[in-house]
Amino acid sequence: MDYSKLQNGSDIRGVALEGIEGQHINLTEAACKDIGRGFALWLVKKTGKTSLRVAVGRDSRLSGATLCDWICQAMVAQGLEVTDFGMASTPAMFMSTITEGYAFDGSVMITASHLPFNRNGFKFFTADGGLEKGDIKEILDFAAGDAVTGLGGGKLISGEFMDTYAKILADKIRAATGDEKPLEGFRIVVDAGNGAGGFYVDKVLKPLGANTDGSRYLDPDGSFPNHIPNPEDKKAMEAITESVKLANADLGIIFDTDVDRAGAVLSDGSELNRNRIIAMLSAILLREHPGTTIVTDSITSTGLAKFIEEKGGVHHRFKRGYRNVINESIRLNNLGQDSQLAIETSGHGALKENYFLDDGAYLVTKLLIELARGKKEGYTLESLIDSLEEPAESVEFRMNILLDDFKSYGQKVIDELTAYAEKQSGWSLAPSNYEGVRVNLDESHGNGWFLLRLSLHDPLLPLNIESNSVGGAKKIAQELAGFIAKYDKLDAQKLIDFTK
Repeated sequence: MDYSKLQNGSDIRGVALEGIEGQHINLTEAACKDIGRGFALWLVKKTGKTSLRVAVGRDSRLSGATLCDWICQAMVAQGLEVTDFGMASTPAMFMSTITEGYAFDGSVMITASHLPFNRNGFKFFTADGGLEKGDIKEILDFAAGDAVTGLGGGKLISGEFMDTYAKILADKIRAATGDEKPLEGFRIVVDAGNGAGGFYVDKVLKPLGANTDGSRYLDPDGSFPNHIPNPEDKKAMEAITESVKLANADLGIIFDTDVDRAGAVLSDGSELNRNRIIAMLSAILLREHPGTTIVTDSITSTGLAKFIEEKGGVHHRFKRGYRNVINESIRLNNLGQDSQLAIETSGHGALKENYFLDDGAYLVTKLLIELARGKKEGYTLESLIDSLEEPAESVEFRMNILLDDFKSYGQKVIDELTAYAEKQSGWSLAPSNYEGVRVNLDESHGNGWFLLRLSLHDPLLPLNIESNSVGGAKKIAQELAGFIAKYDKLDAQKLIDFTK
């Protein structure tokens, strides 16, 4: 088996269960044990230590316990002391490497985020943060070989960390508000989507005094019987919005499967995701750190850029991919340019004050601090983004590239569209663009923008179109359709249909 095919950027992902036609198990017992051996070898090389402690956690996926057993066995066989935390969140597994009294040399989270029930995978951490693409490649190279650590004395023990992690979050809210129960009088509902996020109700919200009646799908169930645990999923957002309205809640919270992402619904039933949650967090952080730079992915709106600038901040639009935005924010800080937030429209958000860890529970914790402060000082969460200009229309088309060599073909389309855009009346290339081609169009050509980029991993050219006018998205699509139609290896049928 070619283990390199299991690499998904800075994670490992694969098929762990049968159940979806055309998908065959590649996270086999042998593969998982080899990966465990590979991580042990990598960690020995990284640390230079011969006595190593590793923590392992998992989300609610049906295959999680089995994969946990396999990878733990492998690491114990390589001489590591392994602590099985059972059900956990991805951010908690990083925190186990830096929290006093724990300070593990490394940790493993078994998850495939929001992917279907039959998928699973591994994320790895040290006290320096999540591993990078090159580290994952090295682990998989070790897995493909037959080297061993040669260490003895490995053992497996059971442990618990979620109580400690939850208390860190609850104590942060207490410290920021000065109250023991700062959420008393608030009704806050949570939708965990049957993932690992249900802990937030019993271990954070209730101890802080919140009424959580009306919360849904808190029990872990890896078949995900109600909806995909994903703040970007339409059905998922409809579910939490309904919960907020039925409970007349002050705030609704939704987590993805492993709690590294979150979305929210405000008391008026409006969704707080994508550009809106970025604006909310930007408003909070720009008050705390005037002039800071907010790093986002490439598909954020022009209205968000204006909002951040009007709040006195700097908007730095970068590439898609949560590791991309995090690493860019870290890079800027290293250059002396303060950047407190790196966040994608998907809900992956990382704060400088929180080790640049993409942690959905921490983002929500920031919102709850603001909710409690607002009650004391006479403002609402909604008021923080009153001035955010939102587009009249926003659409996305994911155009398949019908070639094995899809990257070079996709790049050719982007390069030729860039040259074409420079010659079009009413079009202007966006300055400081780091991904694909982004073009602004004036009022007579659709009053908005489009971004065509190459997918990070798949044979796709995603096309995002946004307009400030009703009917503008169709006009922009019409402007593009004639150019796109000449590429016969690009499936643009949905775009063409939209123009009719």
